[in-house]
Parts: sequence; structure tokens; C-alpha cells
Amino acid sequence: MQKFWTLLLALTIAVTGFSQRKSKDDAPAWTTANTSAFKFRDIGPATTSGRIADLAVNLENKAEMYLALASGGVWKTSNNGTTWQPIFENETSYSIGCIEIDPNNTNIIWVGTGENNNQRSVAYGDGVYVSRDGGKSWTNTGLETSEHIGMIAIDPRNSDHVYVAAYGPLWNKGGERGIYETTDGGKNWTRILEVSEHTGFNEIHMDPRNPNIMYATAHQRRRHVYTHLSGGPESAMYKTTDGGKTWNKVGGGFPSGDLGRIGMDISPANPDVLFATVESHGMYKSTDRGESWSKQSGHETSGNYYVELIAHPTRVNTVYSMDTYAHVSTDGGKNFNRIPKKDKHVDNHCLWIDPANTNHMIIGTDGGLYETWDEMASWNWRANLPTIQFYRVAVDNDWPFYNVYGGTQDNNSLGGPSQTINRRGIINSDWMVTNGGDGFESATDPEDPNIVYAQAQYGWLVRFNKQTGEKTPIQPQPRYKEAAYRWNWDAPLIASKHQKKTLYFAANKVFKSNDRGGSWEVISEDLSRQLDRNTLPIMDRYWGPEAIALHKSTSIYGNIVTLREHPNNPGELWVGTDDGLVWKTTDDGKTWSSIKYFTELPKTKVGSLSLPLVYVQDLVLSAHEKDLVYAVFNNHKNGDFKPYIYKSSNGGKT
Repeated sequence: MQKFWTLLLALTIAVTGFSQRKSKDDAPAWTTANTSAFKFRDIGPATTSGRIADLAVNLENKAEMYLALASGGVWKTSNNGTTWQPIFENETSYSIGCIEIDPNNTNIIWVGTGENNNQRSVAYGDGVYVSRDGGKSWTNTGLETSEHIGMIAIDPRNSDHVYVAAYGPLWNKGGERGIYETTDGGKNWTRILEVSEHTGFNEIHMDPRNPNIMYATAHQRRRHVYTHLSGGPESAMYKTTDGGKTWNKVGGGFPSGDLGRIGMDISPANPDVLFATVESHGMYKSTDRGESWSKQSGHETSGNYYVELIAHPTRVNTVYSMDTYAHVSTDGGKNFNRIPKKDKHVDNHCLWIDPANTNHMIIGTDGGLYETWDEMASWNWRANLPTIQFYRVAVDNDWPFYNVYGGTQDNNSLGGPSQTINRRGIINSDWMVTNGGDGFESATDPEDPNIVYAQAQYGWLVRFNKQTGEKTPIQPQPRYKEAAYRWNWDAPLIASKHQKKTLYFAANKVFKSNDRGGSWEVISEDLSRQLDRNTLPIMDRYWGPEAIALHKSTSIYGNIVTLREHPNNPGELWVGTDDGLVWKTTDDGKTWSSIKYFTELPKTKVGSLSLPLVYVQDLVLSAHEKDLVYAVFNNHKNGDFKPYIYKSSNGGKT
């Protein structure tokens, strides 16, 4: 990770042109060779933690535990969480989907990279890793093009015999997707179950009495900038009784047709009993190893982020369902109630129940790790896991120490000092919450460090006063008879460096305020292409409004995602949209000109047109050369990981 930060610093220096600026005494310019002088230090906050995708506990030594972080690698404790160590720092993926401890040898740890959810901010991985020394070293064993690994199952009779549910790419078709098997510890993999280039597998479960009996769940899904689709006719559950040589779809009352994501579990109390929650269909139960099924209730969760079941080790009719608010059923899935959540974060992803003491449980959430010893009546939060996910950060001009602000994934917008004169250093009480929800771009008043602007998803913008603690909502609202604004999940925000008390903010239009958000004027028309996203294909076809979770958990298409103010020229603004347009104004929004000439961008067929609908990730305006501009386009949400970087030396004319 240190190499990454050194490279990032070097790139920043290169883009800003700082390395070519010598001081008055003509001192040597900075070079990439001496950036190692800069060391990162942890400034907090320790008031929250981050998204845990999976966890594994060593049943032979329960003080030893591994955590799989959605975007923070793998963490290990050998002393029941008193201390934690990151043990996946030097690998080439930081996003983890699943983790398993070998039941035959607890020093062997298998990791599937690439978060196995389908959220807006999901990160991809590069296959399956194995450690044979308790996480001290790792070997990538393949399946790199799967991008997302759903689950791993290890044969309790043979440590070299492993099965993997490969979810496959979220943003594109193809890749390694299906059920894969290795019989030589990962040296070679064979795909033993395949559906199509659009459908992968999110789960695989092994019968505890007979490892030759397995169940696998296929999920047809796709996400792009403009949409999310969480189901189709290829989603199904499969069963094998011969170790994967042959597979058959389960039937006997199991739903068919278009299905969403399927989460399932085998009851350890009676492995004849299976539970399955099927997105868009509800909760199902089998008492004969999947030969027949009966619908228990309409209980389901979002395939975008949850759909996981955990059966109780000793109570055959008790099953837990991961969700925003996790639920439990004690009657075989007929009725569900929320689990107790006092002093506990929401958004639950994984649960471990101690088979020797079922009052003892550990749950992983968007807010970190929680443990209970009284069957969820109370929770103990692990405050020493520095795994929070910051989307964006900003700094102010306070003195003697500047403050750092940022928005986090599902853990509010926060702010705290860069340093203090307290001999204990920065402490939790130095940090403050400036807004709730998922936090995104924050901004600070250049002249008054007591004024902070913070926002949550879809443009929920507030002005926060540090002295009084007052939080004032200031989101621009549509004018009389004006259509609702289209806000991005992460809407761009600027506190002007040139005009006092001035803010710029953007949805599909650009807004300006001269009074810190007390009032707003609209300074542009709709700057998007104004396309109907239903005219864009998903998985090589067009879907009707009845499609499962169509467009759910996705920003309404056609909005501004990048907004920049020129560092030297007041009134010069640049805009980039999610559908590939770049705009410029030099008169504070009175007139706008479209910036074109971005050759070689990939195009998408829209009716009779082919358009470069590539997300404008960033625009960088030089503070040193008047007309120097960089434009960066990001097409990874179409499965294209190639960077598209453009430079103009004449203000965007070419």
C-alpha cells in the first residue's frame, strides 16, 4: 500500500506541475525519488468502522478470527479482537468477497476477492487466493477474470479439493463464471457447472453429512451506470449428489421463471432441511434435501446488497436473514422479526453462531464488527478496526491546525483535526458528525472554518455550524412547474475560492448560491444527453418494467458527476456528466459551450445513433498554465477497465 500512496503523490505532483516549479533560490525540483519522505499517519476517526463482507472463526481456537473487508483486504486477530492485523496488504486486490478456513488444517485460508454484492460502489477482484501459513503469505491460484467470488466450499476429506462459486463480472458479460473445482489445491481449475456468459453463481453449500451432495445458486444480474437488473430466467438453484459430476435444477415447488438473487443455507440441526430466500418471490423451505419446496412467507431482501441466510446450529426452525435490519424466524420462515439492534449498526452482511454456545454470535455490518454473548440482547462493538470507507475528503483553512472532513459509506459525514496540542493526540471527541446517511463530497468555507457543507446520497446537502452544532438543510428545490432534479448518488459540490459565501452544486443542472445555500439560482439548462435509459440494452436485450429490481438502487440516469471551478479564473466552471458530456462556461453560467473532440472513446448504440456514453470521472484545471486541462473518462461500469485520459493546452478547443 505504501507504494500505491507514493505513486499517487507522484502523480498529483505531475498533474499540478509542482515538480517543475523551483523556489526562488533555484532549489532542485521534487522528484518521485524523494517522495518517500512523506509518511501517512492515522488521524481517525475511531468513532466508526467499515463494511465487513464475510468472517471466519477458527473452531479449534475461537480467539482466532479472520475478517473479509469489502474494500479493506483481510484482517486477523489471534486474541479475540484485542488487536487486529491487516494481512492482505501486499496483494493485488483490496476487495474481498468471501473467506474460508480449511476444516482439516486451520493454517490454510482461502480467500475469494471482489465483493460479492452488486452495489453502486462495489469493487472487483482478481481471483482466488490461498494461504498455507495462517495469512503470513498468499498465493493467487487463478480465476482472475471472475472479478467477484461468491463463496468457497472445502472438502472436509481432502484439503486440496475445493469448490468455488464464481459470480463473474458485474459490469459485463463473460469472464470466469460458474462452479469451479480444483483437486490439486488450486493449481488447476475445472468449470463443472456453467449457465451462460450473463449468469454466475453466488453461493455453494456442502451437505455436512455427505460432501458429495451440494447446492449452488445461480444469479443472472447486471449493473451499469444507468441501471441495475437483479434477475432473469437463468437464475436458479442446482443440486448434485455425485460431487459435481452432474447437476440438476431443483423443482418440486421451487419458483421458476424470472428469479432474483437466491440465498440459502442447510440446517446444521437437520441437514434434510434447506432454507432459501428468493428475491422477488419470498421465503422457501425444503424438508427432503431440496426434492420438494413450500413457500413459507413473502420475506425477501435486496439482491443488490444482502440475500444471505444463516441457519441456527441446533434449532431446526430458526434462521437468520441478513438485511438492512437483520431478521430472525423461529418458525421455519413463516414469520420474521427484526433482531435486537440497540447500540448496533444496520446493514448486516454476515453472521457466525458459535456451535458450542449459541448465545455467542458475531455479526459483520457496514459499521464494523459486533459480538453478543446473550443471543443478541446486547452487543459489543469492536472499536479498534480502522476499516471505514471514505468516499471523498476536504480540508479547511483553520489555524493553527487545519481540519479534515469527508463522507463515508453509510457512516455519516465527519470532520476532525489534522493534529492537536493534546499530548494524547487526536481523540474521538475531537471528531464530529456533520451530516447523516452515506456521506459524499464535503466542502469548507474558505474564510470561516466554522462553516462546513456536507451531503448524503442524492444531493441531501446541509450547512453545518461547528460553533452551534446547527445543521441547516440547503438542497436546491425545483422551481414552480419545473421537473424534479436528477441527483447523482454522489453529487458534485464546490465552495468558491473566488467569491465569498458562494457555492456551486449540480444535479442535471448547475446551481449557484451567493449566501451559503440560503437561496439558489439555476445557472444552466439540463446538461445531460436526456436519454431514456429504457432504450439502452441490458445483457444484450431490452427489459420491461416488470424486470426484477430494474433501475433500483441506481441514480436516475443523466446527471452531472464532475464540477470544477478554475483555480485562477473567477466564473470559469467545467462540468462532466455520467453520460459522457463535458461543458465549460467562462461567464459564471450565462453561456455554456460543449467540449468535444474526445476521440477513441467507446460508443454505445442508442437507436440509430452511436454515442460515447462514458462517465466523466474528473476534470483537472491547471493552476500554473492558463489553458491546460485534463479530462478523465471512466468506463469500468461497462466492463472496460482501460483509462481514457485527455489533455488540452488551449482550454478545450482540441
